[in-house]
Amino acid sequence: MFRVAILGCENSHADSFLNYMNRSGKFSDVEIVGAYSDEPEACARMRDNFGLYVAKRYDEFVGKIDGLIITARHGDNHYKYAKPYIASGIPMFIDKPITVSENEAVTFMNELAANNVRVTGGSCCMHDTVIQRLKEIAAQKPHGEILGGYFRAPLSVHNAYGGFFFYAQHLVQMVSEVFGYYPDSVKMYQNDTSYTAVIRYPQYIVTAEYKDDNQVYYAAVSCEKAVVGEACTLRG
Repeated sequence: MFRVAILGCENSHADSFLNYMNRSGKFSDVEIVGAYSDEPEACARMRDNFGLYVAKRYDEFVGKIDGLIITARHGDNHYKYAKPYIASGIPMFIDKPITVSENEAVTFMNELAANNVRVTGGSCCMHDTVIQRLKEIAAQKPHGEILGGYFRAPLSVHNAYGGFFFYAQHLVQMVSEVFGYYPDSVKMYQNDTSYTAVIRYPQYIVTAEYKDDNQVYYAAVSCEKAVVGEACTLRG
């Protein structure tokens, strides 16, 4: 039996993972041994709804588990929660955002790599069927050369969970999945309710728009012979 703990269960993500694992029938060899949150009401929800053991400390499962799910609502807790477990080398799922600090993100990833920790996570929007289809179009060019692209996703600037970082990763990973993770440059412009990024790749420019508190996801690739795009089905 593969033993897993969940650290940070304040939002609906932990509930979604547990509901899927319990109902899909695909994880009969996985046992969720317990959960932890800094928020007592979140712990109570895990206990009452799923019968989970609630830990008193986030490092309580060190040496007792084979894998870790970290899905705290505030990205500032992700590295903190993971750090006691890194030396053990167990695989981890880390929800978005990975952290809310560039320096901490680099340190975090270096430690994971040094300990051969297999890690995944981030935004699920990159797996949306629209994004995957556009990725294929950008790579195979069935409509001619790629001229650019346009993406849109929601943003939450005013919140208690890291501000800009709380939702920003969705748009970043959508663009990166289609066009690549290493553009030449990025420049951001702001008006009253939106932020627009101009992302320069060697052969073309992609425009990515954050709309504050507006739950619309859209992606398009501009090709020589057609513009292919549609609303994504994922909602954050």
